[in-house]
Amino acid sequence: MVASAVALIPLFYLGVRVSEAGWSRIAEELFTSRTGVLASRSLALAAVVTIACVAIGVAAAFLVTRTDLPGRRMLGVLSALPLAIPTYVAGFAWVSTVDNFEGFWDAALVLTLCSYPYVYLPVAAALAGADPAQEEVARSLGRGPLATFASVTLRQIRPAVAAGGLLVALYVLSDFGAVSIVRVEVFTRAIFTSINLGFDRTGALVLATVLVVLTVALLVGEGLTRRRGARYARVSVRAHTRITLGRLRFAVWAFFAAVSATALGVPLLSLVRWFGAGVSRPGSVSEVVTAAGQSLWAALLGAVLTLLLAMPVGLLGARSPGPVATMLDRVAYLSHALPGLVIGLSLVFFGVRVAYPLYQTVWLLALAYAALFLPLAVGAVSSAAAQAPPALEEVARSLGRGPWAVARTITVPLAAPGIGAGTALVFLTCMKELPATLLLRPNGYDTLATELWTHTSAAEFAAAAPYAVVLVLIAAVPTWWLIRHG
Repeated sequence: MVASAVALIPLFYLGVRVSEAGWSRIAEELFTSRTGVLASRSLALAAVVTIACVAIGVAAAFLVTRTDLPGRRMLGVLSALPLAIPTYVAGFAWVSTVDNFEGFWDAALVLTLCSYPYVYLPVAAALAGADPAQEEVARSLGRGPLATFASVTLRQIRPAVAAGGLLVALYVLSDFGAVSIVRVEVFTRAIFTSINLGFDRTGALVLATVLVVLTVALLVGEGLTRRRGARYARVSVRAHTRITLGRLRFAVWAFFAAVSATALGVPLLSLVRWFGAGVSRPGSVSEVVTAAGQSLWAALLGAVLTLLLAMPVGLLGARSPGPVATMLDRVAYLSHALPGLVIGLSLVFFGVRVAYPLYQTVWLLALAYAALFLPLAVGAVSSAAAQAPPALEEVARSLGRGPWAVARTITVPLAAPGIGAGTALVFLTCMKELPATLLLRPNGYDTLATELWTHTSAAEFAAAAPYAVVLVLIAAVPTWWLIRHG
């Protein structure tokens, strides 16, 4: 399918370029202590951030959806808003605020605070839609709230937790902005350094190939957590019985306050501090407006193209599960963990060798966004279609409508809210993408992300602040939509 072909472009590029180097050159780069250190550090960072995100995301989702905590709606909004802050903006904010902010644990902190909404949002939706009958039966048999959550609720939301954790792990493996600003040497930073400073493209691509292997291992591990043939559609519209927190309310509020203060407070206060000096520069307002318009156009094209490619894969996975659907779904994830810089190089190769009319156009950048973020759209389409009642489609088929007519008139309209949420998430992520945008943007096509990176790299924090503020404000719009419709 077309979606799989797009996702495989970076892998084809890696295969061609790495094979050209020869086995001796590959072994020279691969079997070194440096590669082992990079692999262990990258995996350790992904593991730490994923575990922390799962803990924070599940706890926040449960407290917001299942307890009598006052102000739950406001807390739900605050729990999702860090999704609007790019990791490189957060890293820039922390580095410009805290002295000597660098290293493994500092990078883990930044990535956790920016990434836990990837777990919070699907888990909150799963908790809101889970059947309360099973929990009520467990409680009637004498199990307490914690035992019921561990033995019943957690089983119901396990697919959402696994999917969110997988996205976090892949995001951490592919992140470039935060680890570069906070200065922790992992695969993505080493790849960027090899290409831009060491002029060692072959060595960088060998390291990228190792990232593909790690991604396959993660996908296999996540696949083992799934139940074959299990469906987790909403089967009840009854409200859940909320747990009374009592004296624990103060501790819960302290938990939300700590998370919000570190995830939102530090970046926002830092941006406000630098913003005044930044907008006072001559011509700064027009430059920011131009960059914002170009960012919006590129992100919109990327989101629409990604959705069009994801629809067949997501619908096939939801309605005709099997080896083919599983293979197409897994292929979509393979390029998601690759650094944007490698995706950019592969699309440059594709543009020059295969689709030259697209080279140096915003359409090639949109194609790179599709290769990067296809799993986000596929997951949203598949989940939304799985919750649409299949009986309606069966009735339509019995009346003589073909598969595509049924999908167009029944499945897609019923799944529209979930598909819209997936589109919003892809648009948001396209707005924040940095390395592929740096490499593939047409000459003179500056976006908020590229301008922010240019000024931050030169330690021009005041000049970078207006771009960061506008980027966060624009990203907050689809984030708010996701909160309201998730």
